[in-house]
Amino acid sequence: MSDNAPPSKGALLVQEEAAAWLTRSIAKDWSEQDQSALEAWLTESVAHKLAYWRLQAAWSRSEKLAALRIAPRAPLSRYRRIWPIAFALSAVAAAVVVWGWGPENWSPQLSFQTFSTPVGGRQVLTLADGSTIELNTDTVVRVGLSPAERTVALVKGEAFFQIKHDAAHPFVVNAGSHRVIDLGTKFVVRDDPGQLRVTLVEGKARLESANASAQVLLLTPGDVAIATASTMSVATKRPVAVAADLAWRHGLLIFDAASLSDAASEFNRYNRTKLVIADAETAKIAIGGTFQANDVRTFAEVARNLLHLRIRNTSEEIVISR
Repeated sequence: MSDNAPPSKGALLVQEEAAAWLTRSIAKDWSEQDQSALEAWLTESVAHKLAYWRLQAAWSRSEKLAALRIAPRAPLSRYRRIWPIAFALSAVAAAVVVWGWGPENWSPQLSFQTFSTPVGGRQVLTLADGSTIELNTDTVVRVGLSPAERTVALVKGEAFFQIKHDAAHPFVVNAGSHRVIDLGTKFVVRDDPGQLRVTLVEGKARLESANASAQVLLLTPGDVAIATASTMSVATKRPVAVAADLAWRHGLLIFDAASLSDAASEFNRYNRTKLVIADAETAKIAIGGTFQANDVRTFAEVARNLLHLRIRNTSEEIVISR
């Protein structure tokens, strides 16, 4: 596959499996049995090996963070865990809610139930139709099911949708002045101030706007659509980049030569202790690596020890400067 070719459904699934193996391999309880299972998965196909190796390389690309390079093939000693703790799996457990609205409980009038997560929280909703919704940090959704309609309103935040397709009863996600219509799909919807981002992982989906231009985009695997009040655009990401965008489902944040400003903004979504970048020059410094989303202080220590920046702690902020 060329760099510009759209990723296939199979490639995205393999990439997601590779990401899951990589995040598991850096956990403290990684065992010899786990290692054997990983090696068995790698030997199943060349595609598995390539996906896993490429993911490792992408996560380790930054020269300044070479010391954080993942080495999953050997158990980590106590000494070697000092810095790789940034890669530990999130300790925030995902609460699983089974929403027991069977057909016998649906009323002709569509009603909604609201679900939300706190800052740093995550929650998985399992719907009676077999679909699942995974809420990221600081997210609010309103879910409505009836015999005729399946509708979700993303009030704020980000959610991963795995939808059981039913052509007679489309699953619709409303967010602001846009809506995403499932065509047999796994996708992520993120509502940021001023823009909506939809990442298509598997299947197909249609993104529609409610503005005067009534724009419509048909999304396929790897497509990332950005929608504002007046415009919509789409770009295609490689599977490794899509997998990195989904790392929050494992409690991780992955940066590949991201600016400190962008990295801080991402961390601030998951933590009440906020990162503040003191000046414009510091904000432009690039950083790469894989970090635990709720461990903002370890990220700050990496900035101090590997990027040689200054760190000042207050009760509510961590200020990073030159």
